[in-house]
Amino acid sequence: MGIRLRKKRFKVLLIMLLLLPLAGVGLVYAYLKGFAFLQPLIGTVYLAFGAILVMVAFELKRYQRFFYGGAAVLVGGTAIYSIPPWHEKTRPVISEAKVDILEYLPFQEGSNVMTLNEPSSFSIKDDIPVIDGDTALYPVYSAFAQAVYPEKDYDPHDSEVMSNQTGEALDNLITGKADMIFVKNLSITQLETVERAGKELISVPIGQDAFVFFVHAKNSVESLTKDEIRGIYSGWITNWKDIGGNDEPIRAFQQPADSRSQIALEWFMGNDRIMDAPQQEIASLTGTTIGEVSDYQNDKNAIGFTFRHDSTEMMKNNDIKLLKVEGIEPSDEMIKKNVYPIPAHFSVVTTGTDNPHVEAFIEWMRSKQGQEIVEKTGYVPVREWKIDE
Repeated sequence: MGIRLRKKRFKVLLIMLLLLPLAGVGLVYAYLKGFAFLQPLIGTVYLAFGAILVMVAFELKRYQRFFYGGAAVLVGGTAIYSIPPWHEKTRPVISEAKVDILEYLPFQEGSNVMTLNEPSSFSIKDDIPVIDGDTALYPVYSAFAQAVYPEKDYDPHDSEVMSNQTGEALDNLITGKADMIFVKNLSITQLETVERAGKELISVPIGQDAFVFFVHAKNSVESLTKDEIRGIYSGWITNWKDIGGNDEPIRAFQQPADSRSQIALEWFMGNDRIMDAPQQEIASLTGTTIGEVSDYQNDKNAIGFTFRHDSTEMMKNNDIKLLKVEGIEPSDEMIKKNVYPIPAHFSVVTTGTDNPHVEAFIEWMRSKQGQEIVEKTGYVPVREWKIDE
């Protein structure tokens, strides 16, 4: 009898020792993935399982109700504790649109880059201007390059057709590594960088967009004024009931600093101070947590912002809707008529390049063919052309 009990106890000890690393891995994984709230549940399940094994090993059958009951209460309690943060963590989120530039490479078989219905009226054979710009605009200027440049491979990181974030593209323009860049907007900090470098930017609008605000599809609010939007993002308006909605606190989400959407918000807000953005904690390998701007979580009381072009994918799931501003929707028609109250555009920017083709290339971008590419890529042309032109 004694030997059998010792064997049982040894097996229990062995099982618990074998499971300990697994539990440890679970605890570390939960922490690093931002699910630290699951750590108590993981630890409780491990201990409850161990307690039941002890009961079996020591043949404490008369106490099994207490063991099972206690284990159920502990595991159930920690599981209930984990439900609210789990719901918070797993809600649908919407981040600023990302472009996979490898899907839009010029002159590549299977590329999604837009093409003209006829040969380009303008072409460049030598002294090819180096172009760079915001990754979000790569599908546009990659299509420009395919229409005008000689056919060859263009590495998006080291060629005449590059794609970097706006800040790096601007640095390339300032230092002469690029002849022109394509951007939606520049931050005040970036403009100050240009000024310190003693450069003067020449910006030519190429396509139109709109700065838009969106909410949950079931939000009863359909339209906001510009002053109401500024009130929300400055923190003065905090409840939807104050602007015609339900009695719910407003969760006003933002984008990371220096993202094109956040820069657009800063320009829109003008001198009004933007309130602090909602934060989420991200675990680091050093054992600390780092706060970063939360992604948009599509709750019924949430509001976010983006560019209309970038909202196309968001709208496909029908869970969000774009708000009217001053009663005007951000439609193609309203943008073309310059009626939508918060217009946006993207431009080609130069700073005194010596390349002989740049001026003519920019003129072509604003021609019928160039504007055809702009429209095919999902933006609104800056110029209207008659069909027979």
